[in-house]
Amino acid sequence: MTAARAYRPCVGVMLLNAEGFAFIGRRRAKGAFDDTRHPYLWQMPQGGIDEGETPYEAALRELYEETNISSVTLLAEAPDWLSYDLPSDGKNRWSGKYVGQTQRWFALRFTGDEKEIDILAPGGGAHKPEFDAWRWERPAALPDLIVPFKRHVYEEVVKEFNPYLIA
Repeated sequence: MTAARAYRPCVGVMLLNAEGFAFIGRRRAKGAFDDTRHPYLWQMPQGGIDEGETPYEAALRELYEETNISSVTLLAEAPDWLSYDLPSDGKNRWSGKYVGQTQRWFALRFTGDEKEIDILAPGGGAHKPEFDAWRWERPAALPDLIVPFKRHVYEEVVKEFNPYLIA
């Protein structure tokens, strides 16, 4: 009998500035097992959904915990969950509990001042930094900056939120 393929439920945030550029952060290395290399170090904010939390609540929480940003308005929610499998490279991610992640994506407009963004002391300093650098990026470039096993998700996110993006 084969075990069911379990996916960790998560959210992702495409945070857009007034010009339609997307926020991306450069991931900090997460220990010896993290062998992600340039140019695939960049990603949009994302993270798990806590018990009793709606996906939208999780998106707002994760955004704050990773960037310190809370000044946003909702533009859109992707209609479907987007999933990816972790590479089967023998590494024991999440103690083998999940084969990948399934994510609900949200497009949010950043309405604050960039001084609000603090990736080095996110969540008001209550959370460990996820990123060591950030920038606004053309959304069309995002799929080429994420690790290849997540690329199809980023392609779908860019397509889904196209009405809110720069030309």
